[in-house]
Amino acid sequence: MTTDTLPSATPDLLRADMVATLKEQGSIRSPQVEAAFAAVPRERFAPEAPLEAAYSAQDVVVTKRGPDGRATSSISAPWLQAEMLETAQLTPGAKVLEVGSGGYNAALIAEIVGLDGLVVSVDIDPFVTGRAARFLAATGYPNVQVVLGDAEHVAAEHAPEGGFDAIIVTVGVWDIPWGPLLAPAGRMVVPLRFSTVSRSFTFVWDGDHFVGLNPTVCGFVAAQGAGALPDQEVVLADGAVRLTLEEGPALDVAALDQALTGARSELWTGVTAGRGESFDSMHLWIATTDDRFGMIWQDPDRDCGMVEVAMRWYCPVLITVDSFAYLTIREPPRAEETAEPRWEFGTCGYGPAGDELARRLHDHIQTWDRDWRTHPAPTFSLYPADALPPAPAIGRIFRKRHTQLVMTWQ
Repeated sequence: MTTDTLPSATPDLLRADMVATLKEQGSIRSPQVEAAFAAVPRERFAPEAPLEAAYSAQDVVVTKRGPDGRATSSISAPWLQAEMLETAQLTPGAKVLEVGSGGYNAALIAEIVGLDGLVVSVDIDPFVTGRAARFLAATGYPNVQVVLGDAEHVAAEHAPEGGFDAIIVTVGVWDIPWGPLLAPAGRMVVPLRFSTVSRSFTFVWDGDHFVGLNPTVCGFVAAQGAGALPDQEVVLADGAVRLTLEEGPALDVAALDQALTGARSELWTGVTAGRGESFDSMHLWIATTDDRFGMIWQDPDRDCGMVEVAMRWYCPVLITVDSFAYLTIREPPRAEETAEPRWEFGTCGYGPAGDELARRLHDHIQTWDRDWRTHPAPTFSLYPADALPPAPAIGRIFRKRHTQLVMTWQ
C-alpha cells in the first residue's frame, strides 16, 4: 500500500487514538469515562480546529480571544478533562453543575449520568452559551441545561433539592461560592488560584469544611464577573514581559519597566533538576513563606532575550513596588559526556531591591531543596470565610471572600 492509498484520518479513527492515548497515560481509568470519550464527537464542538488538533490528547482548543489576543474561552485538553471527570466519580442519574461552558465537557458528563441525570452548564458569555447550546442540540444532548449568567449568582437558582452530586468548574477561579450547593456525599472539582498558583482540587466534605484531594498542576481561562481573579498585572516592555501579583501594595509600572532595562543581578543555587523531574512543590513552598510571591510571563515573540525565565508559564517571581527577581535555569557542564543532563536553578534580580529579592528567592529554593523537596506535598482544606480554621504550624491560610484555603506542610 502506498501513501497515496492510505486511508485518511477520520474523526472516528482520531477519537479512538485519543482514547487509547488517554488510557495509556492513565488519564482515563474507568469504563464510564472511556465510553464517554469514545462516544462524543469532539470535532463537532471545535469546528475552528483541524481534526488532528481537536483530537490531540494534550492540547487546548481556543474558541474565543479578547482584544489583547488572550484566550477568553477554550475547550480544555482531553487529558485534563479526563482527569477531572475521573476524580468527580460521576454515576448514572447524578446531578451535575458545570461552571464554564463549551459544550464538549457537558456532553461527556451527559454521557456518564444518562437521561436520568441532570447537567446544568453555566457561563457568563452569550457567545459561549449560544454555541454550546447549538452544538449540544446538534449532537444529541438537548437535555443539558445551558444557562447564561454569572455562576457566582445564578447557579443556586438551578440547584436540585439535596444539592448537586458533583460540581465541575472549567474556568480558573480565585474563590469558591458553590460549596453550599454540593450534596453531603458530593465532589467538587475546581481549578483554584491562590497567591497566583493554580491547582485543580477535588473537594469533599469533612464535617464543617472540605478536604482538597488530588491537587493537579493546571491552567484555565480566567473566570469573569464577580469571581474574576483579583491579581495585579503589570505589562512591561510593550507586552514582552508580564508580572502578576495577588497581594501587596500597588505596583509602579514605570519603575518596574525601568528596572527591566537596567542592571541585573544573578545568583546560582547549586540546586538541580533532571529531565522529567517534578519541582512544582517549589512553587508551593515559596508561596507559603513569602507574600511577595507572584508569576512572571514571557512573550517569546516580543521578548528578544530581555528575561531568561526557567519556564514560559507559571514561572515564580518575587515582586515589590519597583523591583523583582525571577527563577532561571542553566545547564552546567557535565562531569561526563554520557551523563544525563541536569539544569541548575538560579535567580535574576532587577531594580533597587533586585539584589535582595534575588538572594531571598535563592534562599527559598535552597530551603525547599534541603527540607521539603523529598517530603510529601502539603495538604489542603477549605473553610467558610467566617470559620476559625486551625492555624498550620508550617503553612499558610489564604483568605478569600467566601472561603479560606489552608495549606499545611506536615
